Formats: sequence, structure tokens, C-alpha cells
Amino acid sequence: MGRSWRDRLAFFRQAREHYHTTGAIAPSSRFLARAQAGPLARLKQQLDRPVRVLEVGPGTGAVTRRIVRLLDPGDTFDLVEINQAFADLLVRQFTDNPAFARLSDSANVHAVPLQEFVSESPYDVIISGLPMNNFSSELVEELFDAYFRLLAPEGTLSYFEYMYMRPMRKMVSGREDRGRVNRIASIMAKHRRQRRLRTSWVFVNLPPAWVQHLSGTVTG
Repeated sequence: MGRSWRDRLAFFRQAREHYHTTGAIAPSSRFLARAQAGPLARLKQQLDRPVRVLEVGPGTGAVTRRIVRLLDPGDTFDLVEINQAFADLLVRQFTDNPAFARLSDSANVHAVPLQEFVSESPYDVIISGLPMNNFSSELVEELFDAYFRLLAPEGTLSYFEYMYMRPMRKMVSGREDRGRVNRIASIMAKHRRQRRLRTSWVFVNLPPAWVQHLSGTVTG
């Protein structure tokens, strides 16, 4: 069995057992990965210094594979993954997969909650795969606080949401969950109003998604 199929099986197993923190029904497509890593690709063309990248919630590494293709050995790449099984899989990738292994000296996998993660320097790019709509509104606020604590003022945060997922969830949820979803929508809308740089629409994904790119500095 090839590595990609082993990764898919690991993803589906963890998604079934830990849907609350996995939050997806399939790994991200290469089109979604390209959209999320778009700011990094542009930055690599513009800068003549090493870049600092943080990936949050990488899972089995569907987006990570795109990131490692863009990075050079001198760049810093940190990955924060709370699911220990996914974290272990990623560590093995940086040992066994040649595409990943060339970054092994500058890449580190951290199996901790993002709120507890501390970095000595801010990041140029943060790419997040966390399923915000699965969380409490309090946790969502904490996560955004952590993003902007870790992101450089001139940096970019990129995160994705499945298209129209919140309206669909509200249609089938009870009053308490609808209130939670509404509070999350309000929190995320506030950050988009204050910091949005652009939105990428990705239709070739299961389900279709959009990627929000936010600035490390309040712009609106």
C-alpha cells in the first residue's frame, strides 16, 4: 500500500474517532493546499532571507506537502498538532520521506494545544487547518488570540472554512448549538472586517471551501 493511501486511512480513522478536533470528512485537496499556501509562495519570491512558517492542525500533512515544496532548508517550519497519532505520522514523514527530510534540521512537530505553544520569534506565515465550527466560541476566540500573538505584524494568517457549513449546521441543530455557531460567526466576521487581505474560493475540494487570508496588523 502506497504512502498516500496509508495517510488517507490514518485520516479517516482519526476523523471517525476524533471528529471534534479533526473536523473534516476527507483530506484537503491539492487545490485547497495551494490556496492556503499562496501567501507563502508569494513571500518566497519576494524575500531574500529565510522565512518562518507555522502550520496549525496539519493532520496527515495534505497541506504540509505543499508547504515543504516551497521551503528551503534554512527556513523555519513549526507544526502544531494536538492529535498525537497525526503528530507521530508527521514526525515519521520528516525522517522517512525525502521531500520532507531535507527540512528535518529546521522543522519541528509540537503535539500541544496552540494556546500553550510559545515561539521565540513571530511567524511570517501561519496556515491553519483547525475546524473552528466544531469548537466553543470561547475556544475560537482563544485560538485567534494565539494566531495574532504568534504572527508578525506584516505576516499573513490563512485558514479555511467549508462553504455554507454554518448555515447548514444551524438548519439541523438545536437552539443551543445554533447560538454557539452564531457566536463563532460573529467572532470570525470581526477578524475578517479588521484584517482581511483577500479570499480564495476553492470549488475542487470535498466539500468546497474558501480560504481567508488575514493580516497580522488591523487594517480596517
